[in-house]
Amino acid sequence: MATSPPASASAVGISVPRTDGPPKVTGASRYVDDIPAMPGEIFGRTVRSPVPRGILRGVRFDPAFDWSDVTVVLAEDVPVNVVALILDDQPILGTGKVNHAYEPIALLGCADRLKLARAVQAVTLDIDPLPPVLDARDALEGKEIIWGTDNVLKRYLITKGRADAEQGRAEAAIDAALARCDVVVTGTYASHHQEQLYIEPQGVIAWWDEAGAHATGSIQCPFYVQKAFLKAFGLPPDQIHVTQSVTGGGFGGKEEYPSIIALHAALLAKKSGRPVRMIYDRTEDIEATTKRHPAFCEITSGCDRDGTLRALKTRILMDGGAYATLTQVVLSRGALHAAGAYRWDDVWIEATAVATSTPPNGAFRGFGAPQTIWAIERHLDRVARELGCDPLDLKAKNVLRPGDATATGQVLRESVAGEQCIAKAIAASGYRQKRAAGPVVRGRVARGVGLSVFMHGAGFTGSGERYYKGKVALDLAPGGRLRIRTASTDIGQGTETVFRQIAAAAAGLPIDRVEFAVPCTTTVPDSGPTVASRTVMVVGSILEAAARELSGRVREEQEAARQQGAAQEGQEGAAPALTFEEAADRLLAREGQVTSLKQYEPPGYVRWDDEAYKGDAYPCFGWACDVAEVEVDLDTFEVTVVDFWSATDVGKAIHPVMCKGQIEGGSLQAIGWALSEEIVWQGGKIRNPRMTNYIIPTSLDAPPFHVVLVEEPFPFGPGGGAKGIGEMPMDGGAPAIAAAVEHATGIAARALPLTPERLFEAARGAAAPRQAAGGGDRA
Repeated sequence: MATSPPASASAVGISVPRTDGPPKVTGASRYVDDIPAMPGEIFGRTVRSPVPRGILRGVRFDPAFDWSDVTVVLAEDVPVNVVALILDDQPILGTGKVNHAYEPIALLGCADRLKLARAVQAVTLDIDPLPPVLDARDALEGKEIIWGTDNVLKRYLITKGRADAEQGRAEAAIDAALARCDVVVTGTYASHHQEQLYIEPQGVIAWWDEAGAHATGSIQCPFYVQKAFLKAFGLPPDQIHVTQSVTGGGFGGKEEYPSIIALHAALLAKKSGRPVRMIYDRTEDIEATTKRHPAFCEITSGCDRDGTLRALKTRILMDGGAYATLTQVVLSRGALHAAGAYRWDDVWIEATAVATSTPPNGAFRGFGAPQTIWAIERHLDRVARELGCDPLDLKAKNVLRPGDATATGQVLRESVAGEQCIAKAIAASGYRQKRAAGPVVRGRVARGVGLSVFMHGAGFTGSGERYYKGKVALDLAPGGRLRIRTASTDIGQGTETVFRQIAAAAAGLPIDRVEFAVPCTTTVPDSGPTVASRTVMVVGSILEAAARELSGRVREEQEAARQQGAAQEGQEGAAPALTFEEAADRLLAREGQVTSLKQYEPPGYVRWDDEAYKGDAYPCFGWACDVAEVEVDLDTFEVTVVDFWSATDVGKAIHPVMCKGQIEGGSLQAIGWALSEEIVWQGGKIRNPRMTNYIIPTSLDAPPFHVVLVEEPFPFGPGGGAKGIGEMPMDGGAPAIAAAVEHATGIAARALPLTPERLFEAARGAAAPRQAAGGGDRA
């Protein structure tokens, strides 16, 4: 008889059917608002500030309204009125001061939804308005102080070369290095708010019982919510039960914000003694939740006449909104990617984030890197124009290679694929031929092509993984099955499927023998948050180790049984062997529970100095080259992306189809950021909080995507070298499209989004000097 399961090909590298596919396409999956009502359940709503800044004098309730069956929660009802995150600066409910429009002030609960909506209108907030600070540059000037002593949420300084050697005179040293360069170029580049616009709005159901507090909802990071409950309610961890329901997208928007809606629902549930369901409508979701940080980047670079890059000086200013949330780590990642995927001898990067009187900004796919990669890519396009060369030649000449050092002094040892990605993208797209042919103009439509080259750090920055010590548990279940217990959530990206593949391949089992437990803070270990392109590379690697250990124990049981049987029968090898299933059941019968609990340890060579901000910023980087081909209507200035290529280094594709899906989806999101998505602000309030006027690209707007998967394995990644890819596709689309628009029209855009109105104004501004000199307007 066989002593192990039937031999089968490894599940890794195969695009198996998604395990969560059938219930989602048949409607069997229960998102939070699909969960049946609990006995006595009521609905919750939030009363929010209508002004961006002011002094809250009081909350008035219309005496003519029947409040008898309405639960009311105010700041004085909150045990500890702070949302625990990195800095304890954000109240759960506003009191004393209002710091942004839509700030939550009061909570209402009622079983009657219609009456609840009327109750919200029956509340009046007495607020004395104060002058808001609505621009990051005004905040940095500090004429109005709205946060701390100077409005500065966080600062970082990264230096390399002469700027590093001249401690105390770093800026003077970089200026001197620039002065020695043959070609010096300066430019300023801006990017804007972006709404995550996940298909399922924020939602949670909360209740209390003898076991403690419960919150079930659309959640990306359950242990973030647990941390918020620990602070607000003073409960021990085993009395806080945060469970993820099936989640319809997140993109970072459900990283930290669910702590707020869960706290609100739990406060209403505690006061009312009844379960509370809070589900935002689309308007409230867009108005109240976090966005991508706007950024301003001022870059001065120096290079030789032959295009060899030498010196880089960059100032980054990010708008954090009214509270810190995750701004300091978003700023960090932005700063660490500000030098791009290129070699520089001398570097000086100063990154600053400030508070403004707008809703707090937070996590969004790419996490600060898209803003600074936009800037450095557009800047190098401008440098190439100064040199009279194609941007491809400038970027390919200077792209980082094995043995080179990044801006933080990190020596790139392995899994460095910039050159490969460039070569494959250029070959696939026909970029050189299209650029050489010049812009193709047919009637009043011009076609152009452009590219971007970029890298993205996988995993937490610096010492982050050592700090978090992410864990995963794998249980042996009856019949030789494995059960994965992890806080790494599936929010649509396919974690459940990929983790099953990794565990099955490592254990030598069919994938249908692996189960995935629902993430709940009282039943799964803290794997760290589902962020930073770390799920597969970091958590997947320890899951792989756990699967090998657990299957090894079962096979040891098989061998022990074989030897025992042979001894009893008196002849070696004559005893019938146990199957894997039988050996697993025997092991379980003897030990009761068999679990492998693994904790992540970064590769030993990773060394990071938080004080100096130097060293190995990430265990490894993903690499990519995007090529966009566009058509621009020369009358309306509408831009259509007609083709898009991406050569992306994934290390090892665990599930090739889902890898390509991540890249296509992220690239389409980047196209939206580049061309159409724009928050319209007026007096600190959002004027387009609907899907009808906040315009995202749909499948009808998607160009043909051509994805080339480059596999340059990371030795410490699972499945033979997988790296993180979730964030990286957001980085390159916007600069590639802007370069293509420039090729087509000559308009060198330096601010996003590239709406027809903005391009028209840019073309008109560029035309004026030419017309004054007797030239014509090309557009």
